[in-house]
This record gives sequence, C-alpha cells and structure tokens, in this order.
Amino acid sequence: MIILKSPDEINRIKESCKIVREILNLLYDNIKEGISTKKLNDLAEKQTYKLNAIPAFKGYAGFPASVCISLNEEVVHGIPSNKKLLKNGDLVKIDFGVLYKGFYGDAAFTKIVGKGNKRKLNLVDTTKNALYKGINAAIIGNSIGDIGFAVQNYAESKGYSVVRSFVGHGIGRNLHEEPQVPNFGQPKTGPKIKKGMVIAIEPMINEGTYEVEVLKDKWTVVTRDRKLSAHFEHTIAITDNGPEILTK
Repeated sequence: MIILKSPDEINRIKESCKIVREILNLLYDNIKEGISTKKLNDLAEKQTYKLNAIPAFKGYAGFPASVCISLNEEVVHGIPSNKKLLKNGDLVKIDFGVLYKGFYGDAAFTKIVGKGNKRKLNLVDTTKNALYKGINAAIIGNSIGDIGFAVQNYAESKGYSVVRSFVGHGIGRNLHEEPQVPNFGQPKTGPKIKKGMVIAIEPMINEGTYEVEVLKDKWTVVTRDRKLSAHFEHTIAITDNGPEILTK
C-alpha cells in the first residue's frame, strides 16, 4: 500500500533529509586519498548521533555499518573497513540515511578521489543527470514507469546500462515503503504518481552489463563483468508544483 504524506509529514521527512545532506556534505569533504572507508563511516556515525538522529542502515536487515561505501566495480552495499584505504582515481559511492523523530531520509552520491579520467567523469555525470531525468518525470499524472523510462532512456543513450536488481523506493515512517521505483521501465505503467507521495529515486548505472552479483560477505554488490558503476539518490516529495527534492 502506498502511503500518501500530509504536508506536516513531508516537513518532518524534510528535517531528516536535512541531516542526511549535512552528513553527506561532511563525507564528501573528507573523501581523500589515504582515508579508510571505516573512518568515513565513523565520522558520519558520530555526527549523526550529535544531531540526535539515528543511522538508518546500521543493523537494518543485519547490515553492520552506518554508511554503505562502495568502490569502483562495487555497485551498492559496500561494508566500510579499516583495510580499505582510498586511492587516487577511486570511484567512491556513498549511500546514507537517518531516522529522525520518527521519519527517514535517504540519499547517495558518487565522487572520484583526486582527479578522474574522462571515462570515470562521463559515468559520474551520466548517472547524476539520469537521476534528474527521473526526478523531472515524477509529476502528478505520470506513472512510476515514466520515472524508470526517463532514467533508462537517458543512460542507455549514453552507452551505459541500468541495474535492474536494485531499485528506488517509497520512504517515510519506514526506510523502505511502497512503491518500488525501478530505474527502467515503460511510460504509463506502474502506480500513478500522486500528490503526497515521497520516494527515493536512485539510479545505479554501469559501464558494461547491467548484471550484478553479491560477494561472499553477503552484502557487497558488484558488477558481474567488474566494470565501473556509479550511484546517485535523492528523496523527493510529489507536490502540486512538481517534485520537491528534500535532500537537496
């Protein structure tokens, strides 16, 4: 069941999203050569508790950390580690959420450590642009399939593929709610987009095949062909004036 949110509930989700953005900004500034992914996780966790929020991912379905940090061919759900030190040129994907006063916020970004080459820059730019193509399609009267079609059509026009095994989602009092928001699909299919819906759109775009697999740690998702992947995410609310990005 899709739960439509009241203006007050959307404002409360926005408070959570504001904390998410503050933490993501902190992590963005600290992504540098030589830092461990565990150190980034600890920075986020410490600041989250300081802001009286709760890391959304820690313990969720057994996930052992507060931040999903995925490198290069890792798509999502990478587990932070003291042994993972960032190197120049690494493609770093940060996915993070919080629970604050009963409501969740969730967002993600990709950053290149140091100076990226054209190959990596193009992938990152395409993924970010694909996210905004999806957001722009999230208007009253459209369907969830219009969002996925917008993402897929743009990414594939640039020569990339869209991960199908992991999708966006509704969000609110729960981290994952209905509807699922695939990054692929056909126009005018799926649930209708209505005022009061709050969803997280999160394209995961691959250099090569869209196929992925999960490593032995049972969490880290990697591209099957071990080519690069990028990931961006925003939590948005559907309003009469169009989509409002709550994690902007």
